[in-house]
Amino acid sequence: MSSQPVQTVNTSNDKIKIALAIVAVVAGVVGFFVLSDQSTPVRAVALVAGLLVAVAFAWTSAQGRGFVGFAKESVRETKKVVWPTRKEAMQITAVVFAFVLIMAIFLWGTDKLLEFLLYDVILGWK
Repeated sequence: MSSQPVQTVNTSNDKIKIALAIVAVVAGVVGFFVLSDQSTPVRAVALVAGLLVAVAFAWTSAQGRGFVGFAKESVRETKKVVWPTRKEAMQITAVVFAFVLIMAIFLWGTDKLLEFLLYDVILGWK
């Protein structure tokens, strides 16, 4: 028996809802700039209203419900992560800084050696 999820075909209603959500976002942004002579709270209300209408349209579509499911699953997976303690994080950070310092010194030394060999020994410019 196959355990692969079944994909459903997007209906035209879902496409219309997503298109209306995009139009609502654009309308909110345009409203924010068209109302430039109004006070900032009025402009902010126009922007937030456009975003809320867009969220409402997107939420009712299959893609919106899928996104909400994905977000919930992401939060659930994030809670399963074993985060390092402060001490472990500081130790790992110290190791990274030490490695970067050693690599910087190594690359500087390599650069100076190649500079000496190329300019002084081979070309004799200095």
